[in-house]
Amino acid sequence: QVQLVESGGGLVQAGGSLRLSCAASGRTFNMGWFRQAPGKEREFVAAISARGGTTSYADSVKGRFTISRDNAKNTLYLQMNSLKPEDTAVYYCAATGNTRIMLVVTTRGYDYWGQGTQVTVSS
Repeated sequence: QVQLVESGGGLVQAGGSLRLSCAASGRTFNMGWFRQAPGKEREFVAAISARGGTTSYADSVKGRFTISRDNAKNTLYLQMNSLKPEDTAVYYCAATGNTRIMLVVTTRGYDYWGQGTQVTVSS
């Protein structure tokens, strides 16, 4: 069983930056970040392969967000720059329980989820 704990959320002004972290207990493979705004479905933000060599981003965050991982620390990161009010959401990290050939960009593709961390961007 894998447990995921996110941290690093908070309140920031538009144009600012935040770095989210996701500490994992147990072995993880592909990992990703998702977000959910009030009244909306959970949506894909970014994904990364098990060794970190391959990444994928939603068009809405491409060029502003960077996903990375430190497998020695068993930690996933999301560096968020040039934040916009529309980035406001609860951000969740997710992990698969085995290796996948392709990066996983859908919620149903992940086996484990964190509890989420709130990110609020003020205008």
